[in-house]
Amino acid sequence: MPRVRRRTRTAALAAALALMTAGTVAVSQSAAAGVTSLGVAPAASDLYVDPTTQAYAAWEAASGTDKDLLAKIALTPQAYWVGDWADADETREQVADYTGRAATAGQTGMLTVYAIPGRDCGNHSGGGVPESEYARWVDTVASGIQGNPMVVLEPDALAQLGDCDGQGDRVGYLRYAAASLTDAGARVYIDAGHSAWLSPGEAARRLQLVGFTDAVGFALNTSNYQTTADTQAYAEQVSSQVGGRPYVIDTSRNGNGSNGEWCNPRGRALGEQPRFVDDATALDALLWVKLPGESDGACNGGPAAGQWWQEIALELAANAHW
Repeated sequence: MPRVRRRTRTAALAAALALMTAGTVAVSQSAAAGVTSLGVAPAASDLYVDPTTQAYAAWEAASGTDKDLLAKIALTPQAYWVGDWADADETREQVADYTGRAATAGQTGMLTVYAIPGRDCGNHSGGGVPESEYARWVDTVASGIQGNPMVVLEPDALAQLGDCDGQGDRVGYLRYAAASLTDAGARVYIDAGHSAWLSPGEAARRLQLVGFTDAVGFALNTSNYQTTADTQAYAEQVSSQVGGRPYVIDTSRNGNGSNGEWCNPRGRALGEQPRFVDDATALDALLWVKLPGESDGACNGGPAAGQWWQEIALELAANAHW
């Protein structure tokens, strides 16, 4: 499929306003290619800052230099993660609350859906909902979506495809989730690992297994540390092999690049602040998908995955180049 040119920012603004008036996301099917229209990223909206994060609470409780450093994290838009740590109905209410607040503010929320069966192959973030429950869980969560949030779908799921037992029909689950979330109004990006994991060709092959009938594009570098430049060079190669599909990059902790470690490496830095992008590339946005300051797991002196670790939060903020 030839590369699809995205509309200019002026046209995007007009389109976004039209979507806000209609209250829906316009999704069209291409008879020739059988894929969802690329459309436009919600560039006319600001990304939503959630005041209920652990970083926000830490910032409010801090003083002096610590408060100034933690403000860099707490006051920056970040994704809201949903997974199997709550049941489906409770998760639906959480999603409705978060996306409802973003929609009321006239801003764009970001969700990370992280509940695939066999998640993380039983490592630090192991878990996921049972295979028989995943479709129902996704539908229940999707029913809580308000407005048109961006969604990063199942970090590491494609990159770890076939690496362990208990994954079930992982490709089918991802297809189903992309369809359910898109039908609910989300703009879905399928996670495809990072630039030091799969080759561009292999990442493209796996993305094509899921397809883009519903998802608009793909996501890279979630919770990782690869530089934006390296990630974008890699992403453009992947995009060229999946019909010019757009992508987003997690820049939350890549300010100093990677030292080869993935679990709570020291000496890292906050990356570029989130923003929508409208240039000659397929990059839709730089996002903070991982929440800086939340542990990758019980490694390198850190607490369990997802727990607040103020020491490393302050280190990330102090090392930031802004």
